[in-house]
Amino acid sequence: MSKSNAVSSDTIFALSSAPGRAGVSVFRVSGEGADGVLAALTGTALPSPRMAVTRKLLRGGELIDQALVVRMPGPGSFTGEDVVEIMVHGSPAVVEAVAGAMLATGARQAAPGEFTRRAFLNGQMDLMEAEGLADLIDADTEAQRVQAVRQMEGGLSDRAAGWKEAVLDALAQVEGEIDFPDEADVPDRLSREAGPGLSALMEGLRGALAGFGRGERVREGLRIAVIGAPNAGKSSLINWLAGREAAIVSDIPGTTRDVVEVQLVLAGLPVRVADTAGLREAVDAVEVEGVRRARLEAESADIRVLVVDGTAPSEEGRQALREGDLVVVNKSDCVGPALHTGDLAVSVKTGEGLDALLAWLEGEVAERFSPGRDAGLTRARHRDCVERALAALKRGAARLDDAPELSGEDLRAALLAMEELSGRADMDAVLDRVFSRFCIGK
Repeated sequence: MSKSNAVSSDTIFALSSAPGRAGVSVFRVSGEGADGVLAALTGTALPSPRMAVTRKLLRGGELIDQALVVRMPGPGSFTGEDVVEIMVHGSPAVVEAVAGAMLATGARQAAPGEFTRRAFLNGQMDLMEAEGLADLIDADTEAQRVQAVRQMEGGLSDRAAGWKEAVLDALAQVEGEIDFPDEADVPDRLSREAGPGLSALMEGLRGALAGFGRGERVREGLRIAVIGAPNAGKSSLINWLAGREAAIVSDIPGTTRDVVEVQLVLAGLPVRVADTAGLREAVDAVEVEGVRRARLEAESADIRVLVVDGTAPSEEGRQALREGDLVVVNKSDCVGPALHTGDLAVSVKTGEGLDALLAWLEGEVAERFSPGRDAGLTRARHRDCVERALAALKRGAARLDDAPELSGEDLRAALLAMEELSGRADMDAVLDRVFSRFCIGK
């Protein structure tokens, strides 16, 4: 561990509950002086470890509040250090007074993510588990919660540990041939025996990379673009999905000039649904820009829903569709629309077919983007580490027969990428970036 990654001996504190008025607010203190902070605030003997007791909190001999306090001596605590948690009444005045009293003891305010960073540096969790904790704190939907818990509980860490063991096994075989070429009990071309294991490992890494999009979408949400010609009913459909008038509806073609977004939850996943400008050969500069943005939105979306006017069918927009997209033929109340195979007839005006549309969206989102049973890659950092490991393994496998020394170097490069995945390599900049995104008090 680098010097800059050494655990600070400072005693830190933070409000771990949400700021603002509340019934109860929770302060967390960690470090060598945590017990000293509690003793200074209460003026009494320390309570027994892990036993919640009530204590009066004092400042200059005056009562601040009656609190519930718990001591958790290290290493059996969240950070691995001595930790104290203090629960007080959650008025802004009490919170401010307690924070001031803690500062007076010499403790300092924790930086964002500093508690979790100390837990990581003290070996209480690896970097992937810490990221899972951050995701759990930020989770808005059930799917996000499920994925975050799996990662926080070590699901991805266990997979990564298996990958690392496979690299070490292969490296041991390669190094055995290099270091003991003349030993009678070392088989000739021992490095060749690493080939099958490396092939299986590379296949596993490819599978993890293939599932990256699913994990990323669970964390960050996915996008659905509603596209089609002007006056097909796109904005009306958006308003129905949103349950409010999010987009302007008008009989005038070209009313929607920019991308209008609504936020939904489908199949437990956060979804951004975008209403876009009508696709046609626009004439004025503003509408031209709106159509350009509509096409860009359609290109980058995870799912495209093409809305077609059943009374004036147009093929506009069909060329933008991909497998897994849907064509909705609107205004079925006015005319029996001519449908292509797979099209869905609806009437936004009467509601006909809209429940089927919502069911299709729910099913498509659940099938393509819900969390898998195994913890997967969820961040660009994870993908980068696995891609670099896979590239190094490919080089190493190709050199097993002719250049085992170079193959060994490649396998060590793959091992380093695996170490970075778990956060056990020297990577100050990565740690700074990860933990700076945590909330204060975590």
